Amino acid sequence: MRMATTLSVLVLGAGGIGHALVTGLDTGINRVDPFKDMKNRPQAGNGVNVLVVGTDGRDRITPEERRAYRLGGAPCHCTDTLMLVHISEDRERASVVSLPRDSYAEMPEHVDATTGKRHHAHPVKLNAAYAEGGPGLTVRTVEGMTGVKIDHYLEVDFTSFMKTVDAVGGVRICTPRPMKDPYTGLDLAAGPHDLNGGQALQYVRSRHVDGAADIARMQRQQRFLAALIHRTTSSGVLLNPVRFREVATTMLNSVRADQGFGTEQLLSLAKAMQGFTPASSEFVSVPIGDMSFPVKGIGSTVKWDAPRAQRLFEALRDDRPLTPRKADAKPARTVVVDVAPKTIRVQVYNGTRTDGLGRKVDDALRSTGFDTTRAPRTGAGPQLGRTRIEYDPRWDRSAKSLAAALPGAELKAVKGQGATLRVTAGADYRRVVAVRAEEKPTGRFDAVTGDQVVCP
Repeated sequence: MRMATTLSVLVLGAGGIGHALVTGLDTGINRVDPFKDMKNRPQAGNGVNVLVVGTDGRDRITPEERRAYRLGGAPCHCTDTLMLVHISEDRERASVVSLPRDSYAEMPEHVDATTGKRHHAHPVKLNAAYAEGGPGLTVRTVEGMTGVKIDHYLEVDFTSFMKTVDAVGGVRICTPRPMKDPYTGLDLAAGPHDLNGGQALQYVRSRHVDGAADIARMQRQQRFLAALIHRTTSSGVLLNPVRFREVATTMLNSVRADQGFGTEQLLSLAKAMQGFTPASSEFVSVPIGDMSFPVKGIGSTVKWDAPRAQRLFEALRDDRPLTPRKADAKPARTVVVDVAPKTIRVQVYNGTRTDGLGRKVDDALRSTGFDTTRAPRTGAGPQLGRTRIEYDPRWDRSAKSLAAALPGAELKAVKGQGATLRVTAGADYRRVVAVRAEEKPTGRFDAVTGDQVVCP
């Protein structure tokens, strides 16, 4: 759900639109006041900080959608996902920080939004702040944990998410291995998929694809947000005023936001963020110190790595990039594969009459991480037109990862060949594509830019 509201911020600023186009768009936003009576707030830094909250609200979902996308059951009226979005002062960068919903949090003293009962400060899971005190308590809790002053609040539910994805014509995601979750109904084969709003909701909600639960789900949500930005900025929506207004209206009519987020803010972002692309965005999850921190009366929580988390939020306050930046270098596209290149042993052969081709291919594969022998050989037989990868069927996943680095190569299974894969370079060889293994959900992640995680 948080991807839809985040996109509302990023895309509306990326369009370079005029006052006549956006005037009146904000009249459809449902308003909320999360900053009422707030005191002792963090000092404001440079840039704009938006707290994006996705709830499990499903009141407007049809019976057909409930059945199709496994959305039955009673909502908990809590935050399903949370993220902190920082838009830089120069409007050239957006940093998206995922906050695990099960994070150990210290709830500040407050009055219960439903019962009116006063509560003393007490430990909770982060997503409970919304259930106990709504948007206001959620903002207070996040500010207390991060030290980052929140400038704007955006909230979206299941229905809003689906409408936003459908409004941009769906989104393409790529998965290096099959993904199946019996709870959400997600069932994807390995490879690229074009998802509509309901299917996308299954993808970002799934927690039972592997044993990593919420941590792996946050990675998928970040990947999906990058793909959503890519879809919007590359589909021509931003260049068509009529189409843009249609999409923007759908987005804004689907969210709840604070009173300060309106037409003037949209115009300010629009003028500053022209040319925004996935490479302009960066994604990171809060560093985790303990994935299963026990708390009496609450159960297992996610405890942040305090020193590293503090450095992360200091960077946001100081308006510093979270990823290395090279002013004149275009980021290289990297393909995500299932098996890490460093674990794949490769013997290269030159299947052509071109001197030095074997060495060239060996060097290129090694530079992207493959464990080559560094001793290329000359292939037997006639000149080979198409590059070939020979592999033992027991190492088929490694072969597919290697094939991703050699687009167009022929895959040939050879029983009994063993663990070493054989690449015979053909006359069609042009280059090796950079690949990397899918990030493993260890709870400690480096930030990545959006162009590094969208489909190639």
